[in-house]
Amino acid sequence: MFTNIPKAKVGIVAVSRDCFPASLAINRRKALIDAYTAKYDADDIYECPVCIIESETQMVEALEDVKKAGCNALVVYLGNFGPEISETLLAKHFEGPKMFVAAAEESQGDLSDGRGDAYCGMLNASYNLRLRNVRAYIPKYPVGTAAECADMIHEFLPIARAVYGLSKLKLITFGPRPNNFLACNAPIQQLYNLGVEIEENSELDLFESFNKHEDDARIPEVIADMEKELGAGNKKPEVLKKLAQYELTLLDWIEAHKGYREYVCIAGKCWPAFQTQFKFVPCYVNSRLTGRGIPVSCEVDVYGALSEFIGTCISGEAVTLLDINNSVPDDMYMESIRPYFGYSHTDTFMGFHCINTCSSRLVSCEMKYQKIMARNLPIEVTNGTLEGDIAPGDITFYRLQSTSDNILRAYVAEGEILPVATRSFGGIGVFAIKEMGRFYRHVLIEKGYPHHGAVAFGHYGKALFEVFKYIGVAQDEIGWNQPVSLPYKSENPFR
Repeated sequence: MFTNIPKAKVGIVAVSRDCFPASLAINRRKALIDAYTAKYDADDIYECPVCIIESETQMVEALEDVKKAGCNALVVYLGNFGPEISETLLAKHFEGPKMFVAAAEESQGDLSDGRGDAYCGMLNASYNLRLRNVRAYIPKYPVGTAAECADMIHEFLPIARAVYGLSKLKLITFGPRPNNFLACNAPIQQLYNLGVEIEENSELDLFESFNKHEDDARIPEVIADMEKELGAGNKKPEVLKKLAQYELTLLDWIEAHKGYREYVCIAGKCWPAFQTQFKFVPCYVNSRLTGRGIPVSCEVDVYGALSEFIGTCISGEAVTLLDINNSVPDDMYMESIRPYFGYSHTDTFMGFHCINTCSSRLVSCEMKYQKIMARNLPIEVTNGTLEGDIAPGDITFYRLQSTSDNILRAYVAEGEILPVATRSFGGIGVFAIKEMGRFYRHVLIEKGYPHHGAVAFGHYGKALFEVFKYIGVAQDEIGWNQPVSLPYKSENPFR
């Protein structure tokens, strides 16, 4: 587990309405705890001994108990019908992500004193949550046996990590967006709405700090670590000293500027003046920090960095940020994709960047110069980027974005990176997402998304979708790759 993302500790509080036996909720809570610890890590959860019945003072007692236990997430467990006022007040006053789940009835032989009516109680709970404007995660079908509810709580963990992480995040930027990259700019009001702090700095501030690190005694140690990571791919050894100096600059900046926040991500400037002043490109260092769970986006892409952080919290692993870049040539599709994979040509595209993808996500890598920048600059000032095909496997492409008129939007689509040689440069892979062509037109273009998309290495669409809902993205503002049988609103119905 990375140190730059939270570990969720979930307090489980059982509730019981006073006209039901309290023992019903208490015993079901015990069964839930036993079911969870039999299958998952016991450190994930905390059993609150207070059973909330009707009293608001019991609510306060339970709230103080889970806070004292160090819980940063909450599960309100309806062992029976539950007290709608006290249980939703608990959710209102708990500062962290919360979930509501209810116990299913246990046996046809005990539907008299053993009937809990939590199925009904969940309706009242959800109604009261709306009255109090309290956001809570409610699973797809939130009523289950002890084992089923344990699984629901385990699915809540990555959602809780992301939601809690955002509330403790500082996003550090360096420089304004590059010219002609309006897409990477967006209003920051939604950052504050999400509970994220932002610190905006000048490139000159960063350059001053970099120069002060010129003789840092730690540089040889960082160079040695880079050499170990690159191995035979260390084709530009002459640039490692400056890259190590820059890495230490960023890490020290994080420690000095984190303030009261627990987690950090960075949106950095990487061109056009960066190369001529720093005398290298920062891509490799960005990839190394991202590989440690400290996402670094390029081109001052604030919402790209934010998206990467969310994916890191959910997956617990390094993610990346790529351009949704170029189409797959017809001859490549016909030779290497069509005979072997069940994708249409428009299901495929290439994701590319230059490169903030960590080396562990590449088939192989070499340190090279940045080809695009070297078209206008001397090669020696564009050294410092990895090149390599991204390793094949399952992926989730996604992004959280604020529009120019301050509307929060998101998209998520699951797919895969194909085991197809790209025959190109940079950090790049051949991606396949079902109905990508329609998704590209009716979500990415229609909704005005920028060219950067975050990539999590695995299928995390379910958790990402729930996080986006939880943090306030309207459901009709969450795009996904819909099948042909489900047309987009903007899609012409006449084929």
